[in-house]
Parts: sequence; C-alpha cells; structure tokens
Amino acid sequence: MSEVWIFLLGAVLGAVGITLFIASRRPDDFYAARSLTIAAPAARLHGLINDLRQMNTWNPYALRDCDGKAHYSGPDRGPGATFHFAGKGGTGSVTVVDSSPTMVGMRLLMTKPFAGDNRVEFTLKPVDDATEVTWAMKGVAGLPGKIFALFVDCERMMARDFDEGLANLKAIAEAP
Repeated sequence: MSEVWIFLLGAVLGAVGITLFIASRRPDDFYAARSLTIAAPAARLHGLINDLRQMNTWNPYALRDCDGKAHYSGPDRGPGATFHFAGKGGTGSVTVVDSSPTMVGMRLLMTKPFAGDNRVEFTLKPVDDATEVTWAMKGVAGLPGKIFALFVDCERMMARDFDEGLANLKAIAEAP
C-alpha cells in the first residue's frame, strides 16, 4: 500500500514541477487591446472615459459586480480620480494618471484575486465623422498569473470584456 502512496506522491510532485516549469517559461508581460469605431466626437468619448463615474455606466467589470463595495476618491475626473472596488470580480482600484484629448491612461492596482499593477490606456483617434477607440491593458505577469494563464485564456477573456465595454460605450455615445 505504501508503494502506491509513494507513486501517487511522485506523480503529483512531477505534475506540479512540470506546471511550474512551463509557467516559468511564459512571457513576463502581457498586452491585450481591442478597438471599435464609434460615431461620436473624441471630446464626447473622452468625457465618458475620463470621468470614472461615467465610465462605470458602460464598463462591464463595474456593471457585473453590482453587489460589490465601491467608492470614489480624488477629483471627479482626470488625473487623481480614483475608483475603489471590492467584489466577486476582485479587489483593487483604478486611478486616472494621464489625460489628453486623445488618450486617457489609468493605473489598475489589483490586490485580489492576484496582486497586479497594470497600465490601462484608452486612445481616441478621429476617423472622418467618428472616433476609433482603443482599449488596451499591459502589465507584468507574476508566477501565479502565469500558472492561471495555463488553464484560462486571459487574453481571450479580456478581449471579450473589452469588446462588450466598447459596445456599451458606443450605445451610450451614439444615443440621441
């Protein structure tokens, strides 16, 4: 009987070792981005992004976590505006760090389920009578995130969420 336990322990340790080895070989950083052309001027879209209260009217992460705890601090909009959240989607904060007519840069600081310090950027590029909006996120992938990414396609998950958010933004911005 003890031989079976030794074999099982060896198999489990081997599987853990292989998983850690494969995860450690993954890239140290990540980048995901999605774009959508919206029939609205860049100034209108900038206001819906630069003001985090407005952003959370279309942001799928905030809309999904209605039962979570949240509060705002700092100015109403622009650099220093911060949204703090704690819910089933995670715990952390989003702070506007850069703002210009064609870009809003944010810091996404996560504490749960994984610690992370990521850069989020919205770029606004005028295209004829519309604006191409790009929602991008980049950051450093630590070992827990690399292991998680072996089992969950995080880029596909973010792309789906970014597409949903951009569609929500389009609906609000193009409404009469």
